[in-house]
Amino acid sequence: MIFKSKKTTPEEEIDIKELVAASGLSHIAFIMDGNGRWAQKRGLPREAGHGVGVKAFKNTVTLCRDWGIKTVTTYAFSTENWKRPPQEVTEIMRLLDVYIKEAEDDNEKNRIRYIFLGDKERLGDALREKCEYLEDLTKDNTLILNIALNYGGRAEIVNAVNSLIKEGKTEISEEDIQRKLYTAESPDPDLIVRTGGEVRLSNFLMWQSQYSELYFSDCLWPDYGEEELRRAIIEFSKRKRRYGGV
Repeated sequence: MIFKSKKTTPEEEIDIKELVAASGLSHIAFIMDGNGRWAQKRGLPREAGHGVGVKAFKNTVTLCRDWGIKTVTTYAFSTENWKRPPQEVTEIMRLLDVYIKEAEDDNEKNRIRYIFLGDKERLGDALREKCEYLEDLTKDNTLILNIALNYGGRAEIVNAVNSLIKEGKTEISEEDIQRKLYTAESPDPDLIVRTGGEVRLSNFLMWQSQYSELYFSDCLWPDYGEEELRRAIIEFSKRKRRYGGV
């Protein structure tokens, strides 16, 4: 797919699918920030932004799939997000419940493998069981979509270490921790994109992000679309990834 902006330059005529393949970009992670502020700017309650944010999320996952990206991870709800107003938390969980049903219905069409990262116990039995059912239903699909839900990067590492202790481990290696992370079935992200103008990781993928390229956008998540994703991929292709070398 070739996307041309109003002011076309040679760079803007790049075939993004070819660029993804050439750059080795296989895993993008998104910190989807700005839903509440998007709504407030329009005189709406904060929770109204999350419904529009879901549309941006669906569109972004589809673009990633069509452009050849094999793994997508999204930061949907952190362990700290429980501090938000109750009505906002309730709306986020309602939208998640609706999305899971849609994902089940569209499984044959989309062929997405869903993995929920985080501690699902606090979600309640009904929602936890729906998450686990969707994971099992889609386990043989190709595109991996990790949804970080009740997730915290530090808590993930603590959980991994505690799991290893229960196994009887007295010495723990990096490889041991890696296999116990929620993301054990995914490669580390090549690129982490954060929208909303904030410039931090906010406890997201603390272990996995050691050599990820970071890209920050002022765009609020509900406004995120093809042009913004395209910019991030082009910027990634220009980075020199040395992994500590020269």
